[in-house]
Amino acid sequence: MENAIPKLSAEAIPERRSPTVETIRRLFRHRSAQVGMILLAFMILIAIFAPVIAPYDPVAILKEETRRSAPCIHLLGCPQEQTQHLMGIDGNSRDLFSRVIYGSRLSLQIGFVTITFAIIIGGIIGALAGFIGGWLDNILMRLMDVLLAFPSLLLAIAIVAVLGPGLRNALLAIGIVSIPIYARIVRASVLSVKELDFVSASRALGASKLQLLLTKVMPNALTPLIVRGTLGIATAILDAAGLSFLGLGAEKPIPEWGLMLGEERNSIFNAPHLVFFPGLAIMILVLSFNLLGDGLRDALDPRLAQNRSK
Repeated sequence: MENAIPKLSAEAIPERRSPTVETIRRLFRHRSAQVGMILLAFMILIAIFAPVIAPYDPVAILKEETRRSAPCIHLLGCPQEQTQHLMGIDGNSRDLFSRVIYGSRLSLQIGFVTITFAIIIGGIIGALAGFIGGWLDNILMRLMDVLLAFPSLLLAIAIVAVLGPGLRNALLAIGIVSIPIYARIVRASVLSVKELDFVSASRALGASKLQLLLTKVMPNALTPLIVRGTLGIATAILDAAGLSFLGLGAEKPIPEWGLMLGEERNSIFNAPHLVFFPGLAIMILVLSFNLLGDGLRDALDPRLAQNRSK
């Protein structure tokens, strides 16, 4: 009987990969995610090496240069005796290329800081509401409903109007208006995970509520939070640019893309390059996070990718 049972060789046994490895493989095979990661890596490298790439101090006034002059590139026919400025000069005689390069640093910081704050606060609120339930759930979720009743940008403007204009207050306002979104996402995930069999088994074995929440429920409720957080960074960058455009965010002479658009909005016809390049930088950075978030959603939930391929 023993000889009748065939023995499988090591090559015949399929390699078993962990879920994390499979998720990473799906992410790197996703075309949208590939484009998003390339664009994001490009922007991060620009932000890291901004002092090396930028030819001028982003806040330095070049007194010898003409305000709002067009881009000048020697290789494209610009006179050699004229100073080269790849994106031209803004209305305050500052090199626009240097300001756009340094603006990538600020925009990335804005996106990561505000969304990290919103995820931490919103995650705590949503986890407590979903896991404990009862009157605490009702109180916390009604507060979140009140915040969600207002358009996010208008609520951010109102908060900044109360706190006063400035980049720090603008970041705080954007973080506050984003909290309800993540609180609701975490609450929904916790409600679905806490009733699963492995959580019930750990509860029957005597695990405390805090241990269940931190070691069993939350690690398995993070998938939608990761996807929404990636997309939320793009939204935070846009909101910060909008507040700066209105004069409620970054203040002069900080090199922030929304502020650059606000300063030169009246020059869109006589010096369109001053609006085009900061707007293009915002579009590329926001697009990179949106494409990456789309790929993450499909990688973390392979059923979506299968439905798209059909």
